[in-house]
Amino acid sequence: MELSIFVAKIIGVTYIAMSIGVLMGTISYKKILQDITKTPAVIPLMGLFGILIGMLLIEYHNIWVWDWPVVITLIGWIGVVKGVSLMVFPNFTKWFEPMFSGKFMKIMPYFTLAFGLLFAYFGFFA
Repeated sequence: MELSIFVAKIIGVTYIAMSIGVLMGTISYKKILQDITKTPAVIPLMGLFGILIGMLLIEYHNIWVWDWPVVITLIGWIGVVKGVSLMVFPNFTKWFEPMFSGKFMKIMPYFTLAFGLLFAYFGFFA
């Protein structure tokens, strides 16, 4: 459970920081995605990073219980799948371009903030 709490702290702080950055206008994920698609060498590195973090979570936090720590395990599996997808299909990022415009980007920071606050609660207070 100590590892679950530690990972929850990392996820919570990261998601809170990302969502506040987007809400304040200091981070533009649309611009980041555009820059990434213009620099194809970055995409395999993102895939490698996703596989690395995902495999670490799966190896050291492979907890399948009907409680909040299972979400950390699912995040690990999603990271591995995303990482492999980026390595095998480098144009995978282009599938997400429509999401970075319009209503989706207006509501997404609130969902990531709620997700971050939930994990911060589990990591720091529960």
